[in-house]
Amino acid sequence: MVMPQKRERVLPRMIEDEMRESFIDYSMSVIVQRALPDVRDGLKPVHRRILYAMSELGLAPNRPYKKSATVVGEVLGKYHPHGDNAVYDSLVRMVQDFSLRYPLVDGQGNFGSIDGDNAAAYRYTEARLTALATEMLADLDKDTVDVAPNFDDRLTEPTVLPAKLPNLLINGSSGIAVGMSTNIPPHNLREVGRAIRHLVEQPGCEVDELIRLVHGPDFPTGGLIVGKDGIRDAYTTGRGRIVMRARVKRETLRGGKEQLVVTEIPYGVSKSRIIEQIATLVRAKKIEDITDLRDESDRDGMRFVIELKRGARAAQVLKRLYKGTYLQATFGAIMLALDHGVPREMNLKTMLGHYRDHRLEVIRRRSRHDLEAARHEAHVAEGLLIAVENIDEVIAIIRASEDRAGASRALRDRFELTEIQAEAILDMRLSRLTGLETDKLHERLRDLKRTMRELEVILGSEDRQLEVLLEELDAAVQMYGDARRTEILSEDEEPSVEDALADEEVVVTLSHQGYVKRIPLYLYKRRVGSGKALAGMDRFDDDFLERVFIAGTTDTLLLFTSSGQAHAMPVHELPEGGRQSRGRAIAQVAGLPGGERLAGLLAVKDFEEDRVLGFLTRGGTVKRTTLDQFANIRAGGINAVNLKEGDELLDVTLGDGTHDVVLVTSGGRAIRFPESDVPTMGRAAQGVRGIQLRGGDTVVGGVDVRRQATLCTVTELGHAKRTPIDEYPAQKRGGLGTITLQVTDRTGPLVAAQEMLEGDEFMVICRSGKTVRIGAADVPVQGRNTQGRALVGLAKGDAIARVARVAGREEEEEAPARVEPRETTPAIAAAGTGEAPEAVTRGPRPEVAAAQLELDAT
Repeated sequence: MVMPQKRERVLPRMIEDEMRESFIDYSMSVIVQRALPDVRDGLKPVHRRILYAMSELGLAPNRPYKKSATVVGEVLGKYHPHGDNAVYDSLVRMVQDFSLRYPLVDGQGNFGSIDGDNAAAYRYTEARLTALATEMLADLDKDTVDVAPNFDDRLTEPTVLPAKLPNLLINGSSGIAVGMSTNIPPHNLREVGRAIRHLVEQPGCEVDELIRLVHGPDFPTGGLIVGKDGIRDAYTTGRGRIVMRARVKRETLRGGKEQLVVTEIPYGVSKSRIIEQIATLVRAKKIEDITDLRDESDRDGMRFVIELKRGARAAQVLKRLYKGTYLQATFGAIMLALDHGVPREMNLKTMLGHYRDHRLEVIRRRSRHDLEAARHEAHVAEGLLIAVENIDEVIAIIRASEDRAGASRALRDRFELTEIQAEAILDMRLSRLTGLETDKLHERLRDLKRTMRELEVILGSEDRQLEVLLEELDAAVQMYGDARRTEILSEDEEPSVEDALADEEVVVTLSHQGYVKRIPLYLYKRRVGSGKALAGMDRFDDDFLERVFIAGTTDTLLLFTSSGQAHAMPVHELPEGGRQSRGRAIAQVAGLPGGERLAGLLAVKDFEEDRVLGFLTRGGTVKRTTLDQFANIRAGGINAVNLKEGDELLDVTLGDGTHDVVLVTSGGRAIRFPESDVPTMGRAAQGVRGIQLRGGDTVVGGVDVRRQATLCTVTELGHAKRTPIDEYPAQKRGGLGTITLQVTDRTGPLVAAQEMLEGDEFMVICRSGKTVRIGAADVPVQGRNTQGRALVGLAKGDAIARVARVAGREEEEEAPARVEPRETTPAIAAAGTGEAPEAVTRGPRPEVAAAQLELDAT
């Protein structure tokens, strides 16, 4: 081979050697500078440069938006010499709340959609940082991270961000490099925060312990994850296959038809693509049970509807849709990131450990920076105090000096100052000589010394550094953490469409004889007219509706029996009835033991521990128990209250402890006391005395005072009256109470006490079987110390056995609106002497919940 001359610029080289070295250089550049995130801040270089450039532009969350073109130009011109599309596409992704679990950029304008629509050009959109992104950049000016020259050595840029939040896990990352790729799913901030705390407190913990805290990915689009094996593989080995499914609900249409409603889809899938796939299957006649497909999504959320033929089996249709469309998709997790420039596959503990180490380094460097700054400021403050204490001499020295340099030397010589202190004295304004300013200097110096001591403690103790790490992380989690969106199911919990019920509003009706049914709300309207029972009930002479209320199909119906037992059943399991049906016996539907009567009926949406159930027994005992203790009622029921021998449960209410309670006895006594006077107890507790009973007296009813109303009292021999509840004075719980009705041989004892509003009606049931309907207008309003008026004519030897509320009527032809909260307001004490009421609760109040409804045949 002929050697090249000295002046020749062409060097002969074997092509395979050149290709090998050039490709290695290229691949490492792609790996390090483009495709893979850093394990410490979870960002690729382009994302890091965008956030840094926006910070330098002052695009804080409380500042006005700026054109995205400004951001793109800033990034291209200073830090990222690549294509503008690459920068803008990265910016767009950081805006999209369906791409990032916790977006880093706040955008204004069209930044694309989950349908796969592209964002508008960067000249049309605007952007600024989110509050969470500022946490990623916090303390960047305190020498917390290394900086490197930009591409032309004019400026510097951070090689990593301080990252107060574990961005790599909470937002995930994806990228394809040369010969390797990464695909890290997003997670819930609260769960990741708990795992970091556990790792800090137990550095030797196993990955399994962390998996119990980080349940799995939490995708911004919600949906379901079926199976936990893939999650475990990803967290232990760095690779795993995670099966995602859409969240699908079933809704019933008029005429027996059904439809599937998709409200959440798998992560990374376009909604329009799924709809297109379903349409293709229908056109190809691979699925023949679909009659309509429409997208009803709006600003309130996603909703696209798959309408089925009458008689189609929804579960089978959905199974075929999972198989043939992206309603089911797979997320191939690859937990690969850069560890100081070296790509590594990591398990969950390793990733969390790298983040912990990074934050410790940030805290150390920040503390050193702050300590140096505090020492410098304290040094200057000490010099200024010396000057203030010797101001006359300082002024004389300055006036006697020829120039600034001479004055500085003279001050240093006279007072043994440093050059920094002397220069600070020369720059001092005359306003600093006031007494107030002098006091401020002394106070500031004390604060600086205290700060220096704290910083020295931090720098001298890794335990203290870890405490600071956890304090800052806890504050961030408190600020930005939210509830999990993605539900994780084990293999044996794989959902069927029957389990994925739509939260549909239904009307629940309960008759006096205990027949219950549910009616889809949208099928009904209010009935015009009066004097007739609800449609379908006029065929039963001895029965009438006592309760009509609105609930959701996902609600839970709590049933309490007179023996103190609590039972539960989903609202959607109530029998659905038509216009001519009064339903089925609630004892049979709910599986109540034979001979048991209902003492309470409540529809509950969430079992919150700040809501409280109130219990009242015929023997005058009251008790309050938090609602969360009834969240998991087993088959066969549980004990709700421990009753004394001979006592029985009379009523159950749901409240928040802010109202008064009025209890009424058969002997004509009543007591009013605050609900909060009753202590909160466990389920097995017996309760405390609500009213003191004498001479065989029993409680016949009670009222929760929630509005301006009257208390209607009815006696055994047909006397009744209404008394304003305001006339009952508040007392301490457990007393004898006050008179509510003068009981005599002519009136007989009280048999019922109920709240009554204008328009309410009651059904009076006599021992002979006779029934009389009484309206509020028929009952006189009288004071407490009266006997009422005889309203019911009784045959000799007959007496009133029971009083039950009748569901009221509305004159408007429209469906009742939903009432919040969903929990039904209890009916108060429709009890007969010696016999527990058959049903003593009622639905939400009156004007809506007690409306009479009929099938809208149109």
